[in-house]
Amino acid sequence: MGAGGQMKTAKDILKHVPVSKPPFGISDLKKAIPPHCFKRSLIRSFGSFFRDLITIYTFYSLASTYIPLLPPTLSYIAWPLYWFAQGIILMGFWILGHECGHHAFSEYQWVDDAVGFFIHSVCLTPYFSFKYSHRSHHAHTNSIEYDEVYIPKRKSDTFFTEFMNNGPGNVFTLIYRTTLGLPSYLIFNTYGRDYNGFANHFLPQSGIFNDRERGQVVLSDVGIAAGIPLFVMSVFFIFLTYLNHTHPAIAHYDSTEWDWLRGALSTIDRDFGILNRVFHNANHTHGIHHLFPTIPHYHAIEAREVVKPILGDYYMYDDTPILKAMWRDTKECIYVEPDEEKKGVYWYYK
Repeated sequence: MGAGGQMKTAKDILKHVPVSKPPFGISDLKKAIPPHCFKRSLIRSFGSFFRDLITIYTFYSLASTYIPLLPPTLSYIAWPLYWFAQGIILMGFWILGHECGHHAFSEYQWVDDAVGFFIHSVCLTPYFSFKYSHRSHHAHTNSIEYDEVYIPKRKSDTFFTEFMNNGPGNVFTLIYRTTLGLPSYLIFNTYGRDYNGFANHFLPQSGIFNDRERGQVVLSDVGIAAGIPLFVMSVFFIFLTYLNHTHPAIAHYDSTEWDWLRGALSTIDRDFGILNRVFHNANHTHGIHHLFPTIPHYHAIEAREVVKPILGDYYMYDDTPILKAMWRDTKECIYVEPDEEKKGVYWYYK
């Protein structure tokens, strides 16, 4: 949708976004949002927390109690269905932990860190480690040099632009990214920023962290546990984060042109249909989240609707069906090259 909520055509969706400095500032957007949208309610946040936790326990209890009683043939179907459903709920649960990392869960930092540590440890994500690297992502969104994740390849990287830029290569990339993308990022910093050395979310001495953060990285490591539904959750993590940050129409910037506001606006809201509520609407309020990450999820839609008329063409929304969008963006967003006219701006090519 564009200004005023007008629906864009499929052709418009792929049209490059504006890259000139916006005629509005972050203060203009903040003034337009009702003050209550910035209020964090401990009751509402814990309501979402216990809703997800009870659903996770209920799914587990039903599966562990009744699936073993089914005939073997049916159990082979029932277990994957359980893994898939539980993985979806875990993704929504993970999003609440991510909200804690932004201090958007409550007014109390210690509550946010305690809840976030519990949630992300359950979801096999090192809470403090991810919190700090994710903070850097928000500070440098779509910066070629300094963004933290989904750094686009350049045409000179021939492995991706020539060897993998074909049908089989696209299929392999899609399968690898969705199945192993999250653990690869956490362990090997795949798709991440170049730190001129080995970077890892579990090693305190990794270049991702500073000296003040290293003790909490160790604490994050202690909290890790395992389970198959978490694999499904990691698949949806990639779907969510990749599609919110990758699109043929968005630009990347080098240090000569990048600024925080245009970086924050270089995100895409997506529609996951019936999963929107399960994911606490994170997927189609990602733009407002990058502008104001402390707005809790239950106020995000209201805040988004208020600022959309101000954002105009700087607001990006794509309602392409998710599987189709994932395949299209995997094929279309292979590498970036400089804009032919505007120095410091880069666009995706294939």
